[in-house]
Amino acid sequence: MRRPSILFMNRVYPPVRGATGRVLQELAQSFAQEGWHVTVVTTGKTARKELDGSVRVVRVKGPEKPSNVFAYFWIWVKMLVTALRLKHRHLIVTMSDPPLVVVAGQIVARVKKSRHINWCHDLYPDVMPSLDYKLPGFVMDALHGLSRRAMKSCEKVIVPGRCMARHLSMEDLSPRQVTMIPNWPDLALVSGAGAANTNKVAYPFHPPPDSGVRSYDELLKEGQRFRVLYAGNIGRAHPIDTILDAAEILEREKSDIEFVFVGDGKRFDYIAQQRTERGLDNIRLLPWQPSGRLREMMESGDVHLVSMKEEAAGFLVPSKLYAALAVARPCIFIGPAQCETAKVINDFHLGSVIAPGQAKELAATIRDYRMSCEVWFSAQGGAAHARDVFTPNASFEAWKERAWDAVHDDFKVAS
Repeated sequence: MRRPSILFMNRVYPPVRGATGRVLQELAQSFAQEGWHVTVVTTGKTARKELDGSVRVVRVKGPEKPSNVFAYFWIWVKMLVTALRLKHRHLIVTMSDPPLVVVAGQIVARVKKSRHINWCHDLYPDVMPSLDYKLPGFVMDALHGLSRRAMKSCEKVIVPGRCMARHLSMEDLSPRQVTMIPNWPDLALVSGAGAANTNKVAYPFHPPPDSGVRSYDELLKEGQRFRVLYAGNIGRAHPIDTILDAAEILEREKSDIEFVFVGDGKRFDYIAQQRTERGLDNIRLLPWQPSGRLREMMESGDVHLVSMKEEAAGFLVPSKLYAALAVARPCIFIGPAQCETAKVINDFHLGSVIAPGQAKELAATIRDYRMSCEVWFSAQGGAAHARDVFTPNASFEAWKERAWDAVHDDFKVAS
């Protein structure tokens, strides 16, 4: 019997860090366990082919952090050419990195006569202004047209949030064509699944002097404090000034509340600078943690923070929320009320939604979680309920159902 085959295209794949690479790896391995022939076209320091378990990985040479639009475009071209050189695959799945890789997938699907699903995490070019990328109007219009035509040619467009599904459905994509499948937490956070995953590695980190960066062991040795945790990428779409202002308010009160930032990103150095300039001794910075410590670190947060620019609503969905749910912790979202993250928090009563710029309200909300057991345990119960709903297996099964729906006609056998 023929095995169904699937080709994923995304710039990021482990060991390179990134939320899309992490969920791609876990989904690809789940498909491979079901008997699919799985290939991933991605980037690396050198062009090479390798095996990640049963997943075939084809890397084109590309920088880990492209510096400009031309670097992204060159990666886009190399990934397209590489995919065209591969044998026919029944299904092509394009993600969102590099931008407009859905257009490359459209070309590959047409040439190879394959089915095509777009797994849209970041909606390009729509999200670009909120990431502070300014392009002329005629360029944005041209890119928008290319993106939507490619999406309309897909069997399915799978998105991680209802806000994105609604936005696309209002732009002439059939609501039946758009499917919402939520993302999921790192498998290392789910029932010890990460213990056997050798692909998750620690990354070296060299903090600048007096930056406030501490080792995890050092933090554990310090006395118990109420910990507000921000874990993950701190990028252009994740404003943090409201968080820093709230930290300053609570620092003046000499409270036992501390803010711990874990990860990296374009704003990590900015936080270190603000910590020093404002004298915020209640802020701690941690590098990325190895897989073996991930759950322990996430559980150390009494409340988790997620942030997103208001203008990014409908164009991206932060994945940090699902990590907080995996360890059943209340979550405070600093961002737009009309987006997937806010709706999940409100639907399950698992935390609070604060508008950006409302530092006093954020400080008061954190104070409530610190001082009121009733408030904290109520939100914690909501998070535990949501944890049982947003499971990796539920998303994996939904994905396989949509994938098989896309290719099953190719496997019909005449009776």
